[in-house]
Amino acid sequence: MKEALVHAGPRIELKESPIPTPNASQVVIKVVFSGTNPKDWKYIGWTDKAFNPGDDIAGIVHAVGSDITEFKPGDRVAAFHEMNTPGGSFAEYALAWGHTTFHIPKQTSFEEASTLPLAFMTAALALYNSLHLPLPFVPAPQQSPPQTPLLIYSGASAVGAYAIKLARVSNIHPIIAVAGASIPFVKTLLDPSKGDTVLDYRDSPQTVTSNIKAAVAKTCGAQGKLQHALDAATLKGSWDIVSKSMDGKGSATFILPDYQNQGLPETLDTSMTFVGAVHQDKAAYAATLKQFGSALKDSQRDMGLGTKEFGYVWFRLLGRGLQEGWMTGHPWEGVEGGLETGWERALGDLQGGKASGKKLIIKVGEV
Repeated sequence: MKEALVHAGPRIELKESPIPTPNASQVVIKVVFSGTNPKDWKYIGWTDKAFNPGDDIAGIVHAVGSDITEFKPGDRVAAFHEMNTPGGSFAEYALAWGHTTFHIPKQTSFEEASTLPLAFMTAALALYNSLHLPLPFVPAPQQSPPQTPLLIYSGASAVGAYAIKLARVSNIHPIIAVAGASIPFVKTLLDPSKGDTVLDYRDSPQTVTSNIKAAVAKTCGAQGKLQHALDAATLKGSWDIVSKSMDGKGSATFILPDYQNQGLPETLDTSMTFVGAVHQDKAAYAATLKQFGSALKDSQRDMGLGTKEFGYVWFRLLGRGLQEGWMTGHPWEGVEGGLETGWERALGDLQGGKASGKKLIIKVGEV
């Protein structure tokens, strides 16, 4: 098969590779569309080696391992490939574990499905594992006015947008989103009748912080406090705005370790949401967080979440959500060129910040 390796630049090397062979618990997927993520071009800087970093797979099951019972050759599926391992989605065939693979409903296209796996799972982990917010099937109680304010910094990103969609299903309001050029898109995701609003990060940090507090007070009353935040950017001092908007109290989760050593107050309960946790048992997850300078929180240690079981359950809920319509994919743009030239263009645009409010996807094969 053809496989694309990413070099610094980013530059793509196309090579011939063997079609992956699944172990007992894996699935080989003929890739129809692959999604892209910012870490796909950043990976080379982190590791200094060429690699196939694709993790968002949408396609047709080609082969299954001996222990796989949910899937069979010919099934339409999407999957989250295990990061930093062989068999990524920048190839004609990709490898995924059965527990991070899910069926694509008939009404969901391969294009839409390819926008979901990594970013959706990051959002789910952030809200329900890191922040312990009410689940969609046990939603927050109805209150008038709503009293569960949630800050989502970078609401136009795929992670941020999925977090908004999940929060609404969980009846978490008001949602205070922070975005920039894609504010019109974020507005389509919110429910203003419940106090949801979007603010512009391009204002001064002081203005953004005061506007967040004002938005919470407007809906929840003068005594309302922001207790939960997801920073889906974790860049350019966003952690400082998050902390000050919460008066250094409550729980905030970040998708990168950059918030550490930034002088955040010890009164703020911080965590890093690492999506790769769904491919790890608790011991491996704890080791990974330690590598990033973090640690398992007591609640995570006791509940055993953030591990393979979380991924298994939530990818099946994702398939159900797509079927029932309470979850949808992220806006996407197909990048022309396929395996031969598409990756270089897509990763270059990601590196240049040209993918605001949308996922860049590549058509790899035919159905």
